[in-house]
Amino acid sequence: MGLRDLVLFYIVTGISLRWIATAATAGPSAITVWLIAWAAFYLPLALSVVELSARYPQEGGLYVWSKRAFGDFAGFMTGWIYWVSNLPYFPAVLYFTAGNALFIGGSYWQHLSNSKSYFVIFSLVALGLATVLNVVGLQVGKWLHNVGAIGTWLPIVLLFAMAGLAYAKFGSATSFAPANMVPGARIQDMVFWTTLVFALGGAESASCLGDEVENARRNLPRGLLIAGLVVTSGYILGTVAVLIVLPHGEVSGLQGIMQAIAKGGERLGFPGITPVAALLITLSNLGAVGAWLAATARLPFVAGIDRFLPAAFGRLHPKWGTPAVALLTQAGLGMAFVFLGQAGTSVKGAYDALVNIGIVAYLVPYLFTFAAMIKLQSEPAEPDVFRVPGGTPGAIVLATIGFITTSITIALSLLPPPDEPNQALAVLKIVGLTSILLGAGVVVFGIGRLRIKLRRAEAAR
Repeated sequence: MGLRDLVLFYIVTGISLRWIATAATAGPSAITVWLIAWAAFYLPLALSVVELSARYPQEGGLYVWSKRAFGDFAGFMTGWIYWVSNLPYFPAVLYFTAGNALFIGGSYWQHLSNSKSYFVIFSLVALGLATVLNVVGLQVGKWLHNVGAIGTWLPIVLLFAMAGLAYAKFGSATSFAPANMVPGARIQDMVFWTTLVFALGGAESASCLGDEVENARRNLPRGLLIAGLVVTSGYILGTVAVLIVLPHGEVSGLQGIMQAIAKGGERLGFPGITPVAALLITLSNLGAVGAWLAATARLPFVAGIDRFLPAAFGRLHPKWGTPAVALLTQAGLGMAFVFLGQAGTSVKGAYDALVNIGIVAYLVPYLFTFAAMIKLQSEPAEPDVFRVPGGTPGAIVLATIGFITTSITIALSLLPPPDEPNQALAVLKIVGLTSILLGAGVVVFGIGRLRIKLRRAEAAR
C-alpha cells in the first residue's frame, strides 16, 4: 500500500456515515461534543499512534506496542480484545448499511425497514463478500476499501451541496443559536457522548498492516495526519449539513443521513439523487467492513506466529499470501454475532446492543495503547522518529488525557439507551457478552502458554 492507498484506508476506517446520523439526532449540541471528543480523545490517540508507529513500524500495531511495554500477556490481550471487538462491529455497521440500502429501491423497499430477516440476510451476505475479497489478497481487497472511501465522501459532498441550496432557499431546519450548542448533562446525554468518542477511533488501524505498507515509518504518520483532517472535518460538517436539511427530531440513527438526502432532494426537486446516494453509502460501509477485516485479521496472525494461538493462524494462504484462517474465523464469528445481537429484541434494539458491546470491547485496547505510550517513553527513539510535541512530558500528558477519556467512555457505554424497552436484557447482553469475550482471551492465552511450555519440554528431551 502506497501513501494514497493508506490515506484512503484511514478515511474508510476512520469515518462512518452512521455516526453523522447518530450525532444529528442530538441536535446542534453534537457539534460541541465532536470538538470535545476530538481534543480529549482523537488528538491524544492520533499523536500516540503516529509516534508508536514511527518507533515500532512492524506488523501487529498495538499488539506489538503493548507486548513491548508490558509483556506477552498484555500484548496478547490487547490484540485479542481489539480483534473480538470487531465481531459485534461488523453486524452493527452492516445493519446500518442495510437500512440505508433500502433507499435504493425507494418506497417499494421501505416495508423491509422492520424486517429482522432482511437485516440478518443482508449482513451475512455482505460479510461473506468482504471476507472473500480479503482472502484473495490486499491487491484485490484494497479496491473495496478505496471504493468505500470514495463512497463515503461523495454522499457527504452531495449533502453539503444540498444543505447549501436548502439554506439559501428555505433557511436552516435547525436553529444553531448558542443555547442549542450546549450539551446536556443527563445520563442519556452522556451515554450519547460515548458513541462520538467511539466514532473517532480507528487511527491505529493501518498500523496493524505495517509490513504491507511501503516505507511504513515514513508513510504511516503522513497518511494518518492527512486523513485525520479529513475525518474530523467530515464528521463535524456532515452533522451541520444534516441539521440544516432536517430538524434533529426527525433524524434516525439507522437511516438519518439518507433521510436528510431524500428530504432535501424532494424539497429541491431532485428526487432521483436518493437511490444514487443510497448506493454510494452502501459501498462506503462495505468498504469499511472490508478494511477492518483486513486490519484486525493481522492480530491473530501475529499471535499465531508467537504460538499463543494454534499454528494455523500464523500461516499464509499458499496462493494468495493472506492470513486466510484468521479472516475466515473472524467472519464466521461475526456472523454468529448477527444472530446474538438480534435475539429477543427489535431491529433498532439489536443495533443499539451491538453498538454498545462494540464500544466497550473496542475501547479497552486503547487503555493499553495509552499506557504503552507512557511506558515506552523510557526507550530511546531513533533520530528520524516523529515525536509528540513537548517530547516525553508532552507525550505523558497527552496519553494520560486519552487514558482518562477512554476509561470514562467505557463506563458510560455499559448503560443502555433510555428508549430500550428491555433495559435488563440490554445490560445483560452488554456486560455478559463483553465478559465472555475478555474471559475467552484469558483462557486462550493460558492454553497457548501451556502449549509453548510443552513444546519446549519435548524439545529439551
